[in-house]
Amino acid sequence: MTAKHDITPQPDLAHGKSRTGPVRARRPVYLDLLPPCNAACPAGEDIQGWLAHAEAGRFEDAWRALVANNPLPAVHGRVCYHPCETACNRGELDEAVSVHAVERFLGDLALQQGWSFPEPAARSGKRVLVVGAGPSGLSAAYHLARLGHQVEVRDAGPQPGGMMRYGIPAYRLPRDILAGEIERVMALGVKVTSGYRVEDLGAERREGRFDAVFVAVGAHLSKRVDIPAADTRRVVDALPFLQSVASGERPAIGRRVAVYGGGNTAMDAARTARRLGATETIIVYRRTRAQMPAHEEEAADAEREGVRINWLRTITAFDGPELTVEAMELDEAGFPRPTGRYEKLAADSVILALGQDTDTDFLTTVPGVEMERDGTVKVSPTMMTGSPGLFAGGDMVPAERTVTVGVGHGKKAARNIDAWLRGEAPVVPVKHAEAGFDGLHLWYFGDFSRRPQPERPPADRVADFTEVVGGLSAPDAAYEAGRCLSCGNCFECDGCLGACPEDAVVKLGPGKRYRFDYARCTACGSCYEQCPVHAIDWVPEPASSEGVR
Repeated sequence: MTAKHDITPQPDLAHGKSRTGPVRARRPVYLDLLPPCNAACPAGEDIQGWLAHAEAGRFEDAWRALVANNPLPAVHGRVCYHPCETACNRGELDEAVSVHAVERFLGDLALQQGWSFPEPAARSGKRVLVVGAGPSGLSAAYHLARLGHQVEVRDAGPQPGGMMRYGIPAYRLPRDILAGEIERVMALGVKVTSGYRVEDLGAERREGRFDAVFVAVGAHLSKRVDIPAADTRRVVDALPFLQSVASGERPAIGRRVAVYGGGNTAMDAARTARRLGATETIIVYRRTRAQMPAHEEEAADAEREGVRINWLRTITAFDGPELTVEAMELDEAGFPRPTGRYEKLAADSVILALGQDTDTDFLTTVPGVEMERDGTVKVSPTMMTGSPGLFAGGDMVPAERTVTVGVGHGKKAARNIDAWLRGEAPVVPVKHAEAGFDGLHLWYFGDFSRRPQPERPPADRVADFTEVVGGLSAPDAAYEAGRCLSCGNCFECDGCLGACPEDAVVKLGPGKRYRFDYARCTACGSCYEQCPVHAIDWVPEPASSEGVR
């Protein structure tokens, strides 16, 4: 970015007064930069774009701009860990824009109003098989259907949704919300077959005459550890435990429950145990809070609901109602090591939440498919495996395992599958440079505090599985969207128009922005210095410039 002292007006002999003219060294230019929220979104949403619609009260337009990239906004508004907000430049000013809350509002409003996706493009005649009806598979199916392909989804679960349905508890994601968004995807003509486990992928592809396949099987296999236990029936895996609760069962776990692990699944298991009647719930984790894989907000919510977390501890034996744990300490490299000091804790049952693996055995016989050491599938930048026409994403490939990452994989794979089916080059999106906070001139924006979402009191939460966090009202959603700084992109504030002393800024009409009349521009830099969002840059004059364009 050019400093102020680099803006030096020079004489313009063609106009007979102090203008830059043919000897102008620099000129202002309009540009579009990549907002940091958009850059950080794993689903590739145009967050800044749909926030602008929401600010203006054009909620359906906002929703349609949102679902161009992500078909599950009501889900994401609840379960995404919103890295967009971590990246938000507004966080340097006061508080980040509550992107997830506005997204949830739009998603919920769409379900209430019955908004539907547009009809798919002209049919391509191509058939695509999607294996797995979790977030990545559903995303791929949605985008492929909108591109005109016939899509069939096979899923081993009783109902579609994958870990969204069977791993995320209802107090975070109500099942009617999930069902509504899945039904809208299926309304595009996507056929979903549940309770169908694919064993021979080659046979499925041949018999179904599928032109391409996208595999997105979730991580449903629990990692195990041997814990000496007098009654192994009281030691259960977190995923089957959460799945049974999601299916309406109420497993007997006792009044005192220990959860072994430090990830988001561990937090969900502990909070679920509290709702099943556990009066004492503890989490045992062998590392520190700073090292836990769970998101901080998940741990904080668990603690607010009465869950105690025992850091730097590992379980060595379970003889209900007693649990033996060993204290750990960090070595010089930051790894936990045993100390030989033991403690006794009360526990009627132990829930193991030590991570999950994907079941990729059905891919091992497919020619060309290669596996990483951890069992995930190697894919190219286009998400295709070493087998032509076979793509993979979600938990099956090396990446962070979240709903939003999975949805982003599904979109990316769908666009590359479409290109592959059409015999076209892989999709390589062009990205602008990112708009940083230091490049903004924030004279335009006031200090407006973030609108909080309502939450149930902790004592009430643990009584049932009713949703904990509420949504924003329409006025609050529009207000929150209006807190967006529009980083790097003109939003027609007219600041440059008013600042220019030579009328060199020409307004082109609503939605069309402006242009510079370089025949009048004196390179005073007023437009550049006042632009609040860094939509104007100060660049060297082109070598071929005649000074009048």
